[in-house]
This record gives sequence, C-alpha cells and structure tokens, in this order.
Amino acid sequence: MKAGEHRAAGSVYYVFLAGMALLCLAPVVLMVVTSLKVRTQIFSDTLTFFFIPTVSHYAEAFGDAALTRTLGNSMAVALFATALTMAAGCMAAYALARFSFFGRGVVSGATLLMRMVPPAVLVAPIFMLWTYQFGISDTLSGLVLAYTALNLPFVIWILQSFFAQTPPQLEEAARLDGANPFQTFFFVILPIVAPGMAAAAIFAFRIAWNEFILALVLTNRFTRTIPVEISLSISEHNIAWGKVMAVGTLIAIPPLIFTFIASRHIVKGLTAGAVKG
Repeated sequence: MKAGEHRAAGSVYYVFLAGMALLCLAPVVLMVVTSLKVRTQIFSDTLTFFFIPTVSHYAEAFGDAALTRTLGNSMAVALFATALTMAAGCMAAYALARFSFFGRGVVSGATLLMRMVPPAVLVAPIFMLWTYQFGISDTLSGLVLAYTALNLPFVIWILQSFFAQTPPQLEEAARLDGANPFQTFFFVILPIVAPGMAAAAIFAFRIAWNEFILALVLTNRFTRTIPVEISLSISEHNIAWGKVMAVGTLIAIPPLIFTFIASRHIVKGLTAGAVKG
C-alpha cells in the first residue's frame, strides 16, 4: 500500500471512530443541554443548542430535601457495597487461584453463572429473605448486602485470573524473608493485582450506584436511593424533564470521577516496572 493510500485509510478510520464517539456522547450531551433549558425551551418543537442557560433545575434538585437525602443514601450504599465486595472478592479469588480443594472447579464456574442471573429474577426471593428471615428490609445495610451478593461473583471471576497470573515464587520469597501468610497477601500479592482490583471496583461501584429494581423493592421513603427517587418525577400526567435531566447529570458525575481515579491506578499498575531506573 502506498504512503498516500495508507494515510487516507488512517484518516477514514479515525473519522469513523470520531463519528462513533459522537454517537455515543449524543444522549449525554442532550441530557446536559436539556438540564440547562427553561421549561418552554424543553417542550419546544425546535431543537436548539444556542440559548441562555439556566441552573434553575439544579437549584430545584438541591432544594429538594428528599433528593439530597437519597443522593447521600446512594453514595453511602455504593461505597460500602464496593468496599465489602472487594474485601470478600479478593480473598475468595485468591483462594480459588492458589489452593486446591474439592469442588474448586465447580465453585469457580458457578461464580460466573451466578452473575448471568438477571437481578429482576432475584427480587422476590431476596425480598422474602430480607423481610421475613433477616429483618433487614427497608435498611441501607440490607441494600449493601444485596449489592455485595450481586457483584461478588463477577468480581471473583475478574480477580481470579489476576491472582492466577501472579508468580508463586513471589510468595515463596516472602515466606523465606519471614513474612506470614497475611503479610504476603496484603503487602506482596495485592499491590501486584492492583490493576485488576481497580477494574473490579469500577464495575462494583457503577452497579451499586445505578441499580434500580432491588432498590425499589428493598427501600422505603427514608432509605431510597437516587435512581428510585428521581423515578417519582415521572407520572402519567406530567414529567418534570428539566429536573429529571438535572438529576441525571448529577447521577453521572460520581461514577465518572470514580472511574477516572481508578483508571489512573490501572495505568500505573500496568506500567510499573516497565522501565528500570
């Protein structure tokens, strides 16, 4: 292929990627733009991108005590669920990757199969157990446990491959240096699998932050999360599009920040040791 043809092919490729990126970003841009319009502009038949923006919908959202409360509920549930999922998932994945025991293959395969079960299928049994057996329905702790159980299989499946790729010689060297099993796990193995932990944490946080069905069933007016609360702005008679879009924009910000922070650790973990000093 000639140099000119190669450059032309590369230009077409990048134009295609840019077009796909714009297509994916279009709903997000429309949401943000709509949140900055007044009511008459939102319901106008003409789509306009040049207007005087307003923050009245954001002021309405922050002025709503129920919304601010549910925003705090969502943040607490997502952070605690992510922390609990990562703590349990790291230990379970390490055990599956390093130790031989009866049924290990079945347990390893079952973790992924369990993640394939839709959350909607689990709503009824979880509601029965949480309400009549454990008495933790309508509590934030109950929602944290539900999200931990929902995310744990996939987190184990992700981390198991990272632990399996870690050389066992590192653990043997740590034992020869006098480290006990807990010191070896926390100070030798976990820093090596940090990229996998970051990826798994992103997944767990986003699921716990955005999940709707379990939160709808397992919470009440004081323990609702933000996705459930904003759904109340949609009725058969009226939809407060400005408020919905403003809250939708606010909902999108924490996962983006969390992903940005975690992605920096992924890059750091992948490049660590690549260049010798």
